[in-house]
Amino acid sequence: MKRLWMAFAAVMIVSFLILGWIGTRIYQEMPPIPDKYVTTDGVTLIDSGEVGEGQNVWQSLGGMQVGSIWGHGSYVAPDWTADWLHRESVFILDKWSSAEFSQPFAQLDSERQAQLSGRLSDLMRTNTFDESSGIVTIDPLRAEAFNANVDHYRTVFIDGNADYAIPANSISSEERLRKFSAFVFWTSWAASTTRPNDIASYTNNWPHEPLVGNRPTGDNIVWTGVSVIMLLAGISGMAWWYASRREEEEKPDSIPSYDPLSRWQATPSQKATIKYFWIVAALIFAQMGLGIVTAHYGVEGEGFYGFPLAEYLPYSVSRTWHVQIGLFWIATAWLASGLFIGPLVSNHEPKFQRLGVNVLFGALLLVVVGSLAGEWLSVKNYMSDTVSFYLGHQGYEYVELGRVWQIGLMVGLLLWLVLMLRVLWPALRQKGDPNSTEANSQRHLVALLAVATGAIALFYGAGLTWGQHSHLTMVEYWRWWVVHLWVEGFFEVFATTVIAFVFMRLNLVRPGLAAAAALLAATIFLSGGIIGTLHHLYFSGTPTVALAWGSVFSALEVVPLTLIGFDAMEDLRRSKSSPWVQRYKWPIYFFVSVAVWNMIGAGIFGFMINPPIALYYMQGLNTTPLHAHAALFGVYGMLGIGLMLMCLRVLIPGRPWKDGMLKIGFWGMNIGLAAMCLLSLLPVGLLQTKASVESGYWFARSSEFMQTDLMQTLRWMRVPGDTIFFLGAVALVWFIFGLWTGHSFSKKPDGFDPPENEGEDTSEAIGALEREPALMS
Repeated sequence: MKRLWMAFAAVMIVSFLILGWIGTRIYQEMPPIPDKYVTTDGVTLIDSGEVGEGQNVWQSLGGMQVGSIWGHGSYVAPDWTADWLHRESVFILDKWSSAEFSQPFAQLDSERQAQLSGRLSDLMRTNTFDESSGIVTIDPLRAEAFNANVDHYRTVFIDGNADYAIPANSISSEERLRKFSAFVFWTSWAASTTRPNDIASYTNNWPHEPLVGNRPTGDNIVWTGVSVIMLLAGISGMAWWYASRREEEEKPDSIPSYDPLSRWQATPSQKATIKYFWIVAALIFAQMGLGIVTAHYGVEGEGFYGFPLAEYLPYSVSRTWHVQIGLFWIATAWLASGLFIGPLVSNHEPKFQRLGVNVLFGALLLVVVGSLAGEWLSVKNYMSDTVSFYLGHQGYEYVELGRVWQIGLMVGLLLWLVLMLRVLWPALRQKGDPNSTEANSQRHLVALLAVATGAIALFYGAGLTWGQHSHLTMVEYWRWWVVHLWVEGFFEVFATTVIAFVFMRLNLVRPGLAAAAALLAATIFLSGGIIGTLHHLYFSGTPTVALAWGSVFSALEVVPLTLIGFDAMEDLRRSKSSPWVQRYKWPIYFFVSVAVWNMIGAGIFGFMINPPIALYYMQGLNTTPLHAHAALFGVYGMLGIGLMLMCLRVLIPGRPWKDGMLKIGFWGMNIGLAAMCLLSLLPVGLLQTKASVESGYWFARSSEFMQTDLMQTLRWMRVPGDTIFFLGAVALVWFIFGLWTGHSFSKKPDGFDPPENEGEDTSEAIGALEREPALMS
């Protein structure tokens, strides 16, 4: 175990040193924000501060939930960077073509088109930024194109655009519209202007736009090859390790004939966590409903089957809530599971622990309700841009909640950390018999759980590192610390440790192997996962060093997932190891589905878009929500449900469940998720990729392409999968609330109680538990 801890520590230290070093490089080489844009004839097009103020307008109207910037955001509206760049390019080409050849550019022969395209490329790619004055000098024709694009955006954001699911008056004034346009122009300028002493733009030539010479760079191709080689090498090494390791039987010497936790009496703090699970169930139901509404906006941008829903619940709000509520219920399920498992770990209930659990519940409820209300008020223009940042909508996907609510969530996480450490501390400091392998192994497992708990509470703080006027590139760097490292990194370590501990307490795995397996899994995952954060930043204004390191280590993230089937089969074997384990069948089944979706969603669909050349064409297309739905819900959602069910099963272990609705819930959500991915998201994403390669990224995201009959039919094909998925979620929620009312319990004993309890009538005890006020508090 000592060597495993040393490896774990080495991976953490070295990986964060590299990630921090690359962060300093990103800060030094991110695209400049010019003080002014001035034409060669002396006219100021964009004045001092307008780019930053435009960024704040973009944030307050929903930011990444209204189209995307640099490929990050939602998918119904265009990517504004690519859209602006293409419209500006076409405007300039048509002006030149009309002046010189008296016809539009599209009607010219290929030779003349090539002539004008070459001239356009020189105009758009030449870097005229003067670092000493902070001024960019541009051709007057670009100022004309700017004004033409502002006129177009007026029809989108003030008049409204149903194809983009953008209602009228999304931007409330002409002044704010022009500032928003200044921000989008800057993102387009950075995407087409070459870095000093380089041949690529600040965004590594993203997006693909042949008219201005934005094509994949040599680094894009080379590092894609290296990432594939690293993937193959990693898989080979992992396979050799699996094949050559000494086979050790994970089962203990003897599996008990009855449930080891059947006599567990829930502590006051454990009973206090039950209300968390009721909230989780309610949020699951709300998120599924919002998901249906959000997906439907792609085919009916102004309403819901004729009802003008967009007037009351705009797409940017429904998608914000869909994402935020998903994160809220997943995180709540995990936090509550940690609080519930704590007393099982230490066999200790600290003083006032129940009070702390109740205070934390109130704090989280305040953050959820307050942040959701603030986001709606912001998008509906009831807040100024400054107030919106603090109380409304920050505009950044996955961290949309206003800064005040973000700080409130951070305080809640710190309170959770204190509560967890209080309950784990007796198990951490317990010395026990130095010759007892079991006791020492359990201490290692508890230590890893404490480390993961601390990381979950502290790493959310990365979301507090930027301010209202921070540079977009640096916001993206820190935002992915939250999304990738917090959600995909340390939550995974936490869950792996919790599951290992539960199996150990059920005597289904030896403590030594449980501790070693959890520590090894955490080390392997984080060895690629920490530096692999950079694969989200290839085209966000970062230098090539981020692309190089990110591509290699994101490939290594996939390596452990290729053999995750071993874990799934081992969980299935455990579920059949003894008749009484059937009590835990459905939590274990959800853990098995996590392994399957980890391999598919994070492994296959993740690596499909992660290599630089793939992401160059695919970023922000429907291949992204394909990966996101399969990985976020398929892995972390299913894991949260599994942990919740495990806790609810341990709460009253002696009373069997009626599992009919639970069975429908499990298969409905898994089959529905698969149908959603395979019938709609995957084919739409692949067709968009083809369009992106052949015609440019702007076209793959445009209404001209997305509103074709074929694409609309494929978008409607989400209905079967979404329906099955929703019915599965309803069945799950019905079952969970049935534990509250009692109709999900069976009156017939399952016969798996300890021998000394056999023949006793447990109905009175169960009834007392059901009536116990602490269950509802």
